[in-house]
Amino acid sequence: MINVTKTYLPDKEKYKKYIDQIYANSWVTNNGPMVKLLEKRLAEYLGVRNIVLVSNGTVALEIAYRTLGIKGDVITTPFSFVATTSSLVTNGLNPIFSDIDSQTLNMDPKNIEKLVTSNTSMIVPVHVFGNACEVEKIETIAKKHNLKIVYDAAHAFGVRYKGESILNYGDISTLSFHATKIFHTIEGGALVINDDSLVEKARYLINFGIKNTEEIPELGTNAKMNEFEAVMGLCMLDDMQELNGKRKIVYEFYKKELEGVVSFQEQSENSTQNYSYFPIILESEEQLKKIEKALNLKDIFPRRYFYPSLDTLDYIDSTQFCKISRDTSSRILCLPMYVELELNQQKNIIKTLINNI
Repeated sequence: MINVTKTYLPDKEKYKKYIDQIYANSWVTNNGPMVKLLEKRLAEYLGVRNIVLVSNGTVALEIAYRTLGIKGDVITTPFSFVATTSSLVTNGLNPIFSDIDSQTLNMDPKNIEKLVTSNTSMIVPVHVFGNACEVEKIETIAKKHNLKIVYDAAHAFGVRYKGESILNYGDISTLSFHATKIFHTIEGGALVINDDSLVEKARYLINFGIKNTEEIPELGTNAKMNEFEAVMGLCMLDDMQELNGKRKIVYEFYKKELEGVVSFQEQSENSTQNYSYFPIILESEEQLKKIEKALNLKDIFPRRYFYPSLDTLDYIDSTQFCKISRDTSSRILCLPMYVELELNQQKNIIKTLINNI
């Protein structure tokens, strides 16, 4: 069976050596030494100022909103994983959907400003498939209207924009370290916070709102990463250079073989790629379903990221009709993309796809 992704597991003996340290000190959670070490190493690796590790990427978004004290309407994209929207709704915020650019698949800045009202407090763009948003244009709009920006950067681990980490844009960027991501901690996530004064607040919000032994100043939650997850991250970091090189080979073979056969996402000319996904855009939903069925019959399982368009969710009272997002989400398919994907498997995927175009 070939799934859309396959979790990479680092050297078992290296992982075990870290585990032995956990057993030696019996510190398994509550901001232990492995979590602290991983935060330090990630900050250095990514080139960011402040990073706060949490239990998953969805709660990273939720803590970001609480840290910034967001209320009211939030302008966001309909073309993303559902957590981008559900994290807003569960925190009493009202998602206002801004349609995407048909080429980059990111929020189109031209659509954002006309949605701003007196009740708007924040913009939540997504670096879709790790493709950097038009961050300067979004920042200009946010400053003009005094809005906060939280970037959902779940796909953007390691991406650099104009020479620096894409995570340094906005007020906060959030990451997912789920097992399906290129860097993972089994489950997990992080907040990259650019305002030093907000870091302490984020840290006590993930610990039930407890600031110290005598103060609980905010309503918090339990969103801490544990030591075993942090150890997985430490092992993963050691392998990232090798993994990135292997992913690039898989990505570029797909691109070469499918050039002119299908359409691709247009990449930002100012940013690097991390080769986290390989999305293709087909001519119609009918063509997509035909290809998907043919691949499934060979035990190959691509994924319809991102379907459906989030402005169609039943639990959202949305007045926006995001035509481009709805059309794109019906025609986009992510092909299997992982380090251990063998060349003959990749050739089989490509051949099956082309035979069913």
